[in-house]
Amino acid sequence: MNWDPQDDDDRMIVRQDDFVRYCDHLRKCESIAFDTEFVSEDCYRPDLCLIQVATAGGMALIDPKALDSVDLFWEVLTDGDHETVVHAGREELRFCLFATGRLPKRLFDVQIAAGFVGLEYPAAYRTLVHRLAHRDLAKEETRTNWRHRPLTDSQIAYALTDVEHLIPIRETLRKRLGKLGREAWAAQETDEWAQSVRAAELHEPWRRVGGSATLSSKGLAIVREVWQWREETARRRDCPARRVLRDDLIIELAKRATPNLAKIRSLRGLERGDLKRHLEEIATRIQNVLAADKSTWPEPHRSTSAGPPLNLLIQFLQTALGCLCRDRKIAPGIVATSQDLRDFVAHRLGLGDRADASQISLLQGWRRELVVEPLDRLLAGEWSIGVENPVADQPLRLVSFGTPAEERIELDE
Repeated sequence: MNWDPQDDDDRMIVRQDDFVRYCDHLRKCESIAFDTEFVSEDCYRPDLCLIQVATAGGMALIDPKALDSVDLFWEVLTDGDHETVVHAGREELRFCLFATGRLPKRLFDVQIAAGFVGLEYPAAYRTLVHRLAHRDLAKEETRTNWRHRPLTDSQIAYALTDVEHLIPIRETLRKRLGKLGREAWAAQETDEWAQSVRAAELHEPWRRVGGSATLSSKGLAIVREVWQWREETARRRDCPARRVLRDDLIIELAKRATPNLAKIRSLRGLERGDLKRHLEEIATRIQNVLAADKSTWPEPHRSTSAGPPLNLLIQFLQTALGCLCRDRKIAPGIVATSQDLRDFVAHRLGLGDRADASQISLLQGWRRELVVEPLDRLLAGEWSIGVENPVADQPLRLVSFGTPAEERIELDE
């Protein structure tokens, strides 16, 4: 098969034998950029509708709706030594995990890389294409129904633009990373991000139930059990899990911690007809938790930022971090959240229940190299923030405390 990007007939892969041949072609590629189109609002797992692929040899669209199986694509993606290029590829990695339980070995996410060269983070694909490829993308198909067949010419063109610029943008970002000496930083962050996606899917995903962080071991054990029931039910019905039972209701059941049916029925939100017939089953699950050995209950995650609120100090440090990141040409959003700063301050100042240093994100890897010394000097009162140019877009700059403007610290390398 000819995969010339100018050959429109070859771009849409709808026959299984063509798909197998295309996967053979991908095995020989050094870089594979891909994106997906899916529908997720009415099913247990996202309904994959289209896979867009770009290589040095051109682009193609794989149609899962027309093929018997696309598992071979995920195997090629996770088995080979090629580089896999994505933009904000969380859902794309989830599809890999669903199909194979593995992730691509060499991953380059252009959204993450952009943050390390001073572009905004997180930046939309349209923004990166505009900033780095100097092109403006169409918006017409952003709400399209990707399940509908046949796809229109407009839908096909729109889908192809989602991957058309990924490899050229990757090349531009790689050069900028090289000039700044940050290839290793970006690779480390991408790997940690990918592993966090894996952990969220494969390791205790029930802990993502909103409101569970403050519960006791008993409450967490109930959350885990009721969450498992919800997952089983949603999988059987092929519907979103939260449509079966909302997170806030799981938390309320955990707080009440009772298998008493009358008390469960009194909980507002459980009066829905399709839930009523499952209340006895939910009560049994809760009873099983309460009857189990307490050693099987999960341990709560301890907070690393107990102590005074520190709101004003954190706001100051966020402003200072913005100044530092501007001078170092890195996006503040990829460096630290306000919670990261709060954890760092609580640990540095010995406030509340101090966590081990390995649990403080700003004390790890490239973040430690970038921000620990400036933050320590700010906390010690050695550095502050000064006004450099009141009418500039960025009027503030880090300065050595108490020194005149001409002696301000230059942080550029």
